[in-house]
Amino acid sequence: MEVGISTASFFTKFPTERTFEIIKNLGFNICEVFLTTFREYTPQFVSLFKEKLDGIKVFSIHTLNQQFEPELFNIMARTREDCEVFFTQVAYAASELNANYYTFHGPAKLKKRKYTHNYPWIAERLEHLNKILFDCTDGKCELAYENVHWTYFSEPEFFGELKRLSPIKGCLDIKQAKQSGIDVYDYIKVMGDRIVNVHVCDYDEEGNLKLPGQGTFDFIKLCSSLISINYNGPLIIEVYANNYNNLDEIIVSKQYLEYCINTAKKISKSNN
Repeated sequence: MEVGISTASFFTKFPTERTFEIIKNLGFNICEVFLTTFREYTPQFVSLFKEKLDGIKVFSIHTLNQQFEPELFNIMARTREDCEVFFTQVAYAASELNANYYTFHGPAKLKKRKYTHNYPWIAERLEHLNKILFDCTDGKCELAYENVHWTYFSEPEFFGELKRLSPIKGCLDIKQAKQSGIDVYDYIKVMGDRIVNVHVCDYDEEGNLKLPGQGTFDFIKLCSSLISINYNGPLIIEVYANNYNNLDEIIVSKQYLEYCINTAKKISKSNN
């Protein structure tokens, strides 16, 4: 496991192209690139990001969900196909930036009602989208479906049903589990070895989001749980820009997570 950071952690503070120098200076070698606007899907911006990376590994890419992802599952073909134009642009970005995964939110829950999901249809759509991504990236990138409290994947059971129907991979998000009111380990139990990416943050007793190490979440326990399922991907720090006051706090948070990873490894080794 390695500690990385999402460029989303700087959203509203710095434009995306400026974040790579900051990430490098903070000591990170790996990141998730958060594409924040339709403009950032274009070859011109993707080329700019690629130029600015300076050796940083792009593990995954992410988009601002509501821009087009929900309509990729619309029952109207014309609506889906229009949104697939944007999806293909993002797939191009994934290819150029050599990303391994596309962190995916999918459809949102827009109404206060109980949702009944057509799992075969969702699985079919995910297969189609993964095919587009596979073709655009020569098989180097695939979807990682993320648990998000306001989307279809707000509960572990949703992923459990999809697992039976598709080879879909998953992205585990700590804050989203908290906001769903569900124990993060319930997600890990269901997602298991399908987890390929982990987004981390911390929170205090009132649920206010913090940088890892500034709240009450037990990261040694998390790392131990991930080691037990042979997870070898990164822990990607993903917080909001108002969750910290200065960049030095991020360095301390990175060091804390590295301590937690190493401690969990020692515990695992001593138990074997």
